[in-house]
Amino acid sequence: MIGTLFVDPSRCIGCTACVEACSECPGHGGESMIHLDWLERASSVQTAPTVCMHCTEPACAAVCPADAIKIDPEGIVLSALAERCIGCGNCALACPFGVPIIHEAQALMRKCDLCYDRTSVGRKPMCATVCPSGALFYGTQEEVADLRRSRPQSHFVFGGETVHTRNHLMVPLSVGTVTLEPDATVSRSTAEQQLEEALC
Repeated sequence: MIGTLFVDPSRCIGCTACVEACSECPGHGGESMIHLDWLERASSVQTAPTVCMHCTEPACAAVCPADAIKIDPEGIVLSALAERCIGCGNCALACPFGVPIIHEAQALMRKCDLCYDRTSVGRKPMCATVCPSGALFYGTQEEVADLRRSRPQSHFVFGGETVHTRNHLMVPLSVGTVTLEPDATVSRSTAEQQLEEALC
């Protein structure tokens, strides 16, 4: 049985060990599938790892016109199949977490697949094996509950739509549902507007 990845941004120290470890996965060709984000770069050194949350109903797969993004029986959302992906970028626009990476030269989308070659045989993903602070923890909810003063969250509200995920984000005990509303001050691209209209 594949475990669960728990992401705890409050523990991230920005060491980039997860980024380097991810790039060493055999199927990644030396490229990391993890984004390390600086949350308030102008005023803080706080960082947070962004990995695929493996949504139970992934928007990336739903908008793929080539049916290139598959989901395995354990709920792992896999990178696009090279023989099917056309590099259109719909998945990158649709993902509420900003995870898919489009390689334009290869016309291919790639993203975190939870180190499928490792987790499918009972091993931990590379990022969780090297994280020194526990910002990325792989195991069970019982294990993480014993170690944290926070709780795992696996449902989020983006602009009124609820997204359920396989992986969990650790949030303070006092936090309910994490709700993110679009920032009205940020102008959206034409492609984003068209995608929203198409999904309505």
